[in-house]
Amino acid sequence: MSVQTSPSASLRDNLRQMVAVLQEERQALAGLDLDAIMGAATGKQALCDSLDGADPAQVDDECRGLLDAARRLNEVNRQVRNLIAANVAARLEALVGSPALYRANPAYAYAGARG
Repeated sequence: MSVQTSPSASLRDNLRQMVAVLQEERQALAGLDLDAIMGAATGKQALCDSLDGADPAQVDDECRGLLDAARRLNEVNRQVRNLIAANVAARLEALVGSPALYRANPAYAYAGARG
């Protein structure tokens, strides 16, 4: 006898896994653990792929709560990533003494346009 899960149960399971991965990502960001950050990114992508075909009709109250938790965690993680990136950019600019390190030279911007 095989056990089959309903589509709603599968959706809930995927959302629980997403919340767990987002919590792991938060911890990895806090510890600046690149391997764990990349692992979380891979996990999130796999879960997004599995959630891609979900039917909105399957979303019950428990799923809504999990979706809300996932949205909040993802937003916090996004803000942390942006703060880390801004800190790195500021340190790199301080090293070279110029904020133009990442800006393309105008000559490069038009190089493809020349005939």
